[in-house]
Amino acid sequence: MSSMYTTRIRRDDEVMIIAGRDKGARGKVIRMLAADNKALVAKVNMVKRHTRPTQDSKGGIIEKEAPIALSNVQYFCPSCKTGVRLGIKRLEDGRKVRTCKKCGEVLDS
Repeated sequence: MSSMYTTRIRRDDEVMIIAGRDKGARGKVIRMLAADNKALVAKVNMVKRHTRPTQDSKGGIIEKEAPIALSNVQYFCPSCKTGVRLGIKRLEDGRKVRTCKKCGEVLDS
């Protein structure tokens, strides 16, 4: 199953949470789950999981990140210092780059 829409957020982007219990939190995208339209963000949406002991791990209650819907995540622009929408712009050399809709700054190097 493919994703419903292409997202402009990528792995290692700094994002801001705009809805839910972690609203206002910022973190780095660890992993994109494109098929589910979700992302794993470091230290955001933490859940406790009860794990049973295996040969590799001791078991017990571990705390880890749960996926968060992309509709609740917004790119964090370093120059605007806030969550922003992203646009796509084509440069003179033909490359497509992501830009901040608020300040117009090119975000891809």
